[in-house]
Amino acid sequence: MIYEKIFKSKGKKLAVLIDPGKQSLNDLRIRAELARKSGADFFLVGGSMISENIDDTVSVVKESSGLPVILFPGSMYQLSAKADAVLLLSLISGRNPDFLIGNQVIAAPFLKKSGLEVISAGYMLIDGGSRTSVEYISNTVPIPADKPDIASATALAGEMLGLSLIYLEAGSGARYPVRENIVKSVRESISIPLIAGGGIKDVSVVESLCESGADIIVTGTAFEKDAGLIKAFSDTVHSFQASKSKSKFS
Repeated sequence: MIYEKIFKSKGKKLAVLIDPGKQSLNDLRIRAELARKSGADFFLVGGSMISENIDDTVSVVKESSGLPVILFPGSMYQLSAKADAVLLLSLISGRNPDFLIGNQVIAAPFLKKSGLEVISAGYMLIDGGSRTSVEYISNTVPIPADKPDIASATALAGEMLGLSLIYLEAGSGARYPVRENIVKSVRESISIPLIAGGGIKDVSVVESLCESGADIIVTGTAFEKDAGLIKAFSDTVHSFQASKSKSKFS
């Protein structure tokens, strides 16, 4: 199963986030192959806007990389049976019922028939210094970066509700990534896998997030701007010493 193989297995991992509407299929083939050669562990496919070519995107990424592809849907319109699994996201940092449970109810019958492995995920927006697309689309307010107690309590509630992992998100194009104090506080509060993404622009940030306890690092925008970064990010994630790690899965 994808959850056991990727999220619960030993060692930290790097995921590349692909937004279906931001590149041609030919460019996608090149980037997917490069990501595999550079050491990425898997792909997330999804974004804030509705995408018409989600099936094609998933197929091209899988064929070009040979790596697992997991849906990261911004809405019920970003689903494809061609993927290996789907993160069934519940935006637990917000209070918009559509993103807490509404979209999930509508998507559930399709997911049941699709055969996709469904991985329940607590999605938490953390203030990254600028208003992001996901904040605008979801009509929710992110958790302040200086409120680790709120973040850890929210993540813990998600785990107690039965969610399988927690995803801390600063948002695409964030001015700064999820802060260390947030990651540390959440990591100390939960026993399920912890993902961090958004605003990651250099290796020092990747190292800091790993040190703070993130199990999986997600990069998207930075890779779109400089494909060479994926190798540096991958090397940093995979060379991180387990003795230094606060991950419960290393």
